[in-house]
Amino acid sequence: MQHGVGGGGWEPPGGQHPAAPSRPPVPPGPGWPVPPVPVAPARMPMPVQGVPEGSTGHIPLPPAVPGTGGATLAVLLIGPAGAGKTTVARHWAGTRPVPTAHISLDDVREWVCSGFADPQAGWNDHSEAQYRLARRTCGFAARNFLANGISCILDDAVFPDRPVVGLGGWKRHVGPALLPVVLLPGLEIVLERNAARSGNRRLSDEEVARIHGRMAGWYGSGLPIIDNSHLDIEGTARALDETLARAISAPAY
Repeated sequence: MQHGVGGGGWEPPGGQHPAAPSRPPVPPGPGWPVPPVPVAPARMPMPVQGVPEGSTGHIPLPPAVPGTGGATLAVLLIGPAGAGKTTVARHWAGTRPVPTAHISLDDVREWVCSGFADPQAGWNDHSEAQYRLARRTCGFAARNFLANGISCILDDAVFPDRPVVGLGGWKRHVGPALLPVVLLPGLEIVLERNAARSGNRRLSDEEVARIHGRMAGWYGSGLPIIDNSHLDIEGTARALDETLARAISAPAY
């Protein structure tokens, strides 16, 4: 018996059409490109509730060691001949993210050409006067840099037991905010580095050993000391920056 009128067609009981049987996809003909398979978009991992930011899974990442960043600093790098003061100071100054100047006392002393009083020939009134003049000149340059927002690092072989070439003179000329750090590798290291020097920068082994022994007086002084016997230039400069970061966060000098 026919149900409905016109082109309505046959309707099963209940008004539902039977599901059409599924057919396998027809493969493309030879020479036709294969359509790409749709890929579901990647889902971003949901944050784990209760886990602080800066952690991987449930394992917190180690805190980053703070550096000096963009702080304007005045630094005095102390150490015996052959400690690497000048090289490290220049590298630290050249790799900071803010303007930083390097002032070497030895370089300033050697501005005097005719009549230069070489301390290797003996420490006397003449060499002491030129040392004081060079230190005042370095201090003036440092204050000028700092007044213009430029950090500076100075290097000198400051003795803990000799006021003439002591720390107090540097703080008077540069300012009380001067941050002293001692670079003190082992004796065998400074002897090896001194042997590679030439000109008036090279000292006798006896003089190097004497200076190194007097520098040991900085132990127990409260000043930070870096033993860079087994550190390269970059590693020593990084240790210096970390030491200075701790000093400016809790100044004690």
